[in-house]
Amino acid sequence: MDEPISDRTLTRADIEGLLAHPRHLIDCDLEDANLSGLELTGWRFERCSMRRTDFARAKLETSLWTSCRGAFADFTECDLADAKFISCDFNNASLRRATLDSARIERCKLTGADLTEARAINLIFDETLLVNARLGGHSFRKARLERIDFSQADLGKCDFRHATFIGCSLRDAHVQGARFDGADLRGADLGGLKLADARLFRGATISSEQAGQLLGELGLNVR
Repeated sequence: MDEPISDRTLTRADIEGLLAHPRHLIDCDLEDANLSGLELTGWRFERCSMRRTDFARAKLETSLWTSCRGAFADFTECDLADAKFISCDFNNASLRRATLDSARIERCKLTGADLTEARAINLIFDETLLVNARLGGHSFRKARLERIDFSQADLGKCDFRHATFIGCSLRDAHVQGARFDGADLRGADLGGLKLADARLFRGATISSEQAGQLLGELGLNVR
């Protein structure tokens, strides 16, 4: 890989001129750039600004993203297999139908992000904000989920069977059709659970304190 490219505003034409091999961009401005469909496998992005950048259908396998900011960035149908995101803020980004197999997302903000129909086998989230995110149908089966905030997220038909929650929040999440059989929910905030959703947690493990809280929220007097 060549020397890093630092502190530049880059357009699609600029990026196309750098496609011979993977590049390392530092403190670069890619805001509103149309980078759709480009071959960016193995590229590294560090502290880059990517607000509304269009990466749709780009090839981004094994890419590395560190401390980037990309509100409303478009990763629709991107190939992000084995990619790694660390301390990034991609609020309201679109990852619809993206491939995220074996990707890792650590200490990131994905508030309001859309991961609908994403292919995500072995995707790992760690200490990540997914508040109001759309994750419908995603499989977290047998996953160890640590410090993930799913508050108000759309988790409809997600598979949490035998997952372990540690320092997580499911407060006011939409869980219609989700499965929690065998899940360990003792490390999750279950506030806002509705009576209609309670049956979804059959077979899961919760603490006695959580049980009292849930019964109270469901309108029952606990004595």
